[in-house]
Amino acid sequence: MSATLLTPARASSAAGGPQSRPAARTAERSYVRALVVLDTAVLIVAVLVGYVARFGDELPRGAEIPYVVVAPGLVLAWLISLKALRCYDDRVLGYGADEYRRVSSASLRLAGGIAIAGYIFDVGVSRGFLGISAAVGTLGLEVARFAARKSLHRARSRGSGWSRKVLVVGDTAHVLELVHTLRREPYAGYQVVGACIPDALLAPVPQRLGDVPVVGSFRGIPEAATAIGADTVAVTASGELTATRLRRLGWQLEGTGVDLVVAPALTDVAGPRIHTRPVAGLPLIHVEAPEFRGARKLVKGFVDRSAAFLALAMLLPLLAVIAAAIRLDSPGPVLFRQTRVGQGGREFGVWKFRTMVVNADALLTELSTRNETDGLMFKMRDDPRVTRIGRLLRKWSLDELPQLVNVLLGQMSLVGPRPPLPSEVARYDGDVARRLLVKPGMTGLWQVSGRSDLSWEDGIRLDLYYVENWSLAADLTILWKTFGAVINSRGAY
Repeated sequence: MSATLLTPARASSAAGGPQSRPAARTAERSYVRALVVLDTAVLIVAVLVGYVARFGDELPRGAEIPYVVVAPGLVLAWLISLKALRCYDDRVLGYGADEYRRVSSASLRLAGGIAIAGYIFDVGVSRGFLGISAAVGTLGLEVARFAARKSLHRARSRGSGWSRKVLVVGDTAHVLELVHTLRREPYAGYQVVGACIPDALLAPVPQRLGDVPVVGSFRGIPEAATAIGADTVAVTASGELTATRLRRLGWQLEGTGVDLVVAPALTDVAGPRIHTRPVAGLPLIHVEAPEFRGARKLVKGFVDRSAAFLALAMLLPLLAVIAAAIRLDSPGPVLFRQTRVGQGGREFGVWKFRTMVVNADALLTELSTRNETDGLMFKMRDDPRVTRIGRLLRKWSLDELPQLVNVLLGQMSLVGPRPPLPSEVARYDGDVARRLLVKPGMTGLWQVSGRSDLSWEDGIRLDLYYVENWSLAADLTILWKTFGAVINSRGAY
């Protein structure tokens, strides 16, 4: 899940690579050209909106520089700023938040530079025009990049989008782990096409690791990459890959057009917690401890409760309609209260709209053999205990709206791990118990990544990743993705 899983260490690329890789490079260049065209269109619209909003259909009076020159100049300067801040670098396109940060930084720096230059040289260009154009353009660029990324992700998931062809190098166990990680998120754009393992593990005949062909040993990594048309060599842990051999591998890949990336043994740690400091020629990676208290936690709690209060006020008519529908659909109470375990192992009652028949718990024993998920949870796609209106509420996650009360009371957060049952917590081991270091959430990484379609192991992995790496920015991203997950009804049953 982490965007920092692969740490690039790009060799100085020559103008052309091996002839077996032109298709991937062509697809990459086509995507970048499409981004340039898209950005240009957005900026033209932004400048037009700024002009119309400031001047309407009137010609600006007293302008020292005609706007027929200012407008194209602003668009051109904006594109140059995007290029200068490496917003078209293939290493940030299509995955992670760095692309969005660079676009915002390029826009803000340009706006600041124009403001300073206008003040110093006393250029008579309307501040209103520039301000509106900057605001509309920055927002438009971010939305356009998001749309382009989603299109790329869909193409990659179908196997037709621009992706990196990866040769994985390392011990057998670490190669299999990295292959599984990369394939878990195909939209990230890393397509494994082969593997190189230590010489001692090679058999006299060709072999495979799962469905990944073993194409060589550590002695011929560059040749193996050329043979299978890989444009990226991903090195994972191995006792035989010493620092000297890894440095020599980087030298061997210089001028080949093949990128070298290193997958550290330290995974599931987000970028903001990682800092690289060179000490005695060694790039030491410093990992900051997770933050479970402090000012940011206070801000998160304030945002949670404020948002929950506003949401309850706005959704009150909808809540009343849902309550009436439940009452008419089946006998029993409208709300269902269940004991869950929250932060620090404290139990509390979580509120949900009732979606099952009143004797659902009594029927669970009879249905236990039909559990469709692994781990400690019970999930069943066509659960006979669910009522007619309950299926509709679960499809759109409307049954969870009463949990806003739990958020308002400080028992839950808007974003966090799934609130577990006491019976689940009783069987937790030491690692899984770390889920209880933060408040459980109404939504989280588990919900935006597949919900009930996820295995128990993947769900726990996502929860632990959130616990270790939470941030307010990540919360906003998860809340945004939740709307898409709810609309598409992914894993809802």
